[in-house]
Amino acid sequence: MIFTVAIDGPAAAGKGTISRAVAARFGFAHLDTGALYRAVGVKGGDPVAAARDLTPEDLARDDLRTLAAGQAASKVAVIPEVRQALLDFQRRFARREGGAVLDGRDIGTVICPAAEVKLFVTASPEVRAHRRWLEVGGDAAQVLAEVRERDERDMNRADAPLRPAEDATRLDTSDLSIEEATARAIALVAARLG
Repeated sequence: MIFTVAIDGPAAAGKGTISRAVAARFGFAHLDTGALYRAVGVKGGDPVAAARDLTPEDLARDDLRTLAAGQAASKVAVIPEVRQALLDFQRRFARREGGAVLDGRDIGTVICPAAEVKLFVTASPEVRAHRRWLEVGGDAAQVLAEVRERDERDMNRADAPLRPAEDATRLDTSDLSIEEATARAIALVAARLG
């Protein structure tokens, strides 16, 4: 069975947690596409060459979840040649046998516009900054400023800006627990699977 779940949204909205839970619940493969961009960003050097030469070891680095890696990802993600280098990999993953869940910024709009389920997970910038601050620490005001800066860059980039697909279901997690948000996403996928 080929079945694709596309989950998009801004940083720290909960899409990664929801994606992993949906994949586990239905036995689908999971790809955090942001990890591809984080790996390219932290690899350094020429980002286009880094994207073309990405290895499984690059995706297993311990520093991919840092604020610095997130900022680096957002910067290399605006480079069209980087996006193109990673596009085919993501599309092949999405249509693999056994089902797949991909989370990122442009899965439902660019990578998998024909996905069987499209979800746009969001939350207020303040809630997302607080979540990120709990994860990485640092100065709370600075984390909020970085979240807003990243939103601005991701939503206004020329190539594949962050936005919900027209047929995506929006899920605002600002006032939801992880369990509630995950349950809503699982119910949506279960209904589509019939």
